[in-house]
Amino acid sequence: MKFRKGDTVQLISGKEAGSQGEIIEVRPKDNQVIVQGRNIVKRHTKARSANQKADIIEKPMPIDASNVMLVVKGKPTRVGYKIKDDGTKVRVAKKTGDEV
Repeated sequence: MKFRKGDTVQLISGKEAGSQGEIIEVRPKDNQVIVQGRNIVKRHTKARSANQKADIIEKPMPIDASNVMLVVKGKPTRVGYKIKDDGTKVRVAKKTGDEV
């Protein structure tokens, strides 16, 4: 997966297309990411005991990785890989050629 926790991404599809946020969780097995403050859903919880009260919890839900683009220097870009001379593999912004 080309995204890592802490990356700034832009949503490219869905109801919040065009908005940006930071990745707080990456799920490579499912090819999904969770972006802070985006794709928020409300979950109603039931009171399970007498001292606990019912509540509505807002939490971010996963977004497929194909629906987000990495933001480098304020612009969304695709991500590629490059192997440096010392043998390390680094992520590269396709638009600018800069290392991420």
